[in-house]
Amino acid sequence: MPKLSFIPIIFRELIGQRTLQREPEPDLVMADEAQVRDYARAGRIDGVMSAAYVFHSANATSVIHGARRALDLGCGPATQLAQIASLNPQTQFVGMDLSASMLESARQHVAENGLTNVEFVQGDITDLASFGDRSFDAVISTMALHHLPTREHLNASFREISRVLDADGAVYLTDFGRLKSLRSVIDFAYMNARNQPHIFTLDYERSLRAAFLVDDFSEAATQYLPASVNTYRTFIVPLLVIVRTAPRQLPPELASQLARLRQGLPRSYRRDFEDLRRFFRWGGLTGDPFEPARGNGRGEAGLT
Repeated sequence: MPKLSFIPIIFRELIGQRTLQREPEPDLVMADEAQVRDYARAGRIDGVMSAAYVFHSANATSVIHGARRALDLGCGPATQLAQIASLNPQTQFVGMDLSASMLESARQHVAENGLTNVEFVQGDITDLASFGDRSFDAVISTMALHHLPTREHLNASFREISRVLDADGAVYLTDFGRLKSLRSVIDFAYMNARNQPHIFTLDYERSLRAAFLVDDFSEAATQYLPASVNTYRTFIVPLLVIVRTAPRQLPPELASQLARLRQGLPRSYRRDFEDLRRFFRWGGLTGDPFEPARGNGRGEAGLT
């Protein structure tokens, strides 16, 4: 059962008029070393974001499993990337971010976790000129696309993804979707304010204000990405969006590893995890990696 605090937001987003206009984030690059350190520490794997990390690590793994080389756009301090890379040791990952300070934090985090299948490159995710055509068989991005200044930059990023992605490559992109009202943004951003550092709450609010519309994602995916890509959103309230290719059947040992990650969540975060699963399932997302496999997961239909 979803949290009772969600109910007013659901009704507001269901019947209200759209009044919230997009507000691009004031700082496109987090470069201050102290700010990066505080942000990274606040968002590490055992914090308030742990349920979201497990959810996206599992779903991304179900999409990219078997890839030889994967690109992570806007990897930040590599908290999410490190968890995905640990689940997919056969895949070589390249993490890209525009902030040198963020990449230094990412390298340290990967080294502390003993991962050898991750490297990093500084760069703009709308211009992947340093990579050749079809040089990756998987591209992922988690909670980074809202940092782009305009819709044209989002289109440019999707266009570059299409260029560097192998013909049969896998895609897993997820980010915030724009809500209808500022009140909904504030409600979500400050819902867990007592349990997280202020810098994290403030970043959450700014990120929700900067989110693109679901239609922005689905239209860019339709125009630039392979026809096998579908777009999904959380039910009624488009808090989160996933753009992806179909999931693949996972080997039993990897499925068991994902189950242990889920079971290892603290009780207080397990409910957040189940809410994520529930709202995406109600929104049409299929191929849940935590449910018994049913066929190969192909032929799914999303918003595109």
